[in-house]
Amino acid sequence: MTKSILIVDDNDLVRAHLRYFFQLQHADFEIHEAEDGLEAVEKAPQLIPDLIILDLAMPRLNGLEAARRLRAIPVTAPIILFTMHASIIPESEIVSAGVNAVVSKSNLADLQQTIATFFK
Repeated sequence: MTKSILIVDDNDLVRAHLRYFFQLQHADFEIHEAEDGLEAVEKAPQLIPDLIILDLAMPRLNGLEAARRLRAIPVTAPIILFTMHASIIPESEIVSAGVNAVVSKSNLADLQQTIATFFK
């Protein structure tokens, strides 16, 4: 069964890099993209992704606020906050936003391991 992932990042290169990463690691994944949190909130109800990867720092709507709005829809897919600022986000904000995991952008191996826990 094909799994779908919504990659949300305002940086075109990051989205392209993640798309390539998933194509190499998991050719059967269906990849969707959004340029910011607001676009993710608009797209997710129609796409019904199996996993959402959100950047933290984005224009129009940051990752934590996007996660809160996605959970309010309600979108039930696991949400991974994929950010260079992982160490500065208070745990209470992560939990209250409905984020399932936080992964540093500098660690693709950690991202792959985290994804594996959701797709056992």
